[in-house]
Amino acid sequence: MNLNKCLEKLREIKDVSFATVDKTGSPQVRIIDIMNIEDGKIYFLTARGKSFYKQLNETLKVAIVGLTKDYESIRVNGKVKRVDSQKETIDKLFKLNPSMNDVYPGDSRYILEAFCVYEGEVEYFDLLKKPIFRTSFSLNDGKIIKKGFFISDKCIKCGTCYRNCPQKAIIEKETHYEIMQEHCLHCGLCFENCPVKAIEVLK
Repeated sequence: MNLNKCLEKLREIKDVSFATVDKTGSPQVRIIDIMNIEDGKIYFLTARGKSFYKQLNETLKVAIVGLTKDYESIRVNGKVKRVDSQKETIDKLFKLNPSMNDVYPGDSRYILEAFCVYEGEVEYFDLLKKPIFRTSFSLNDGKIIKKGFFISDKCIKCGTCYRNCPQKAIIEKETHYEIMQEHCLHCGLCFENCPVKAIEVLK
């Protein structure tokens, strides 16, 4: 798996969840079409009358998640900007997505504005692989935030985490145990059960 394949999969899913935050700090989520993937950017449209439009302009951030038919989850946390060449981009996106002509016929399409996610983090998570597999990619130099858990040098090698990990994502080293981050569920079972608090949260 690589970044381009993740973006292609998002485009194939097309109807994905976009989340923003409103003025009260409450999360808001809705289904939005991925209209195009080009030059490492994710393009989409929304109408100026929608709350989503206002929230995008206020925060310039969005979270996206989609699920493939094979239970591959693709998540994006990114920065958003309004596209400069609006009419040209809208016309191009309508050409790529002809069903939009039924929703916004004729010139009514220009109530829409085109945005793109131009920077951020893309996370891929495959729940059907055994063990599960996850990885993250930088979208145009976006920061990758480390998540999950790691075993510190406080480890006494008692084996509690090793025995209890549901995905067997913990391996034994000579003096300690180590979490294979690409197979970790981030469930926290090891963290909660370590008798010497040797497991720390990556946040």
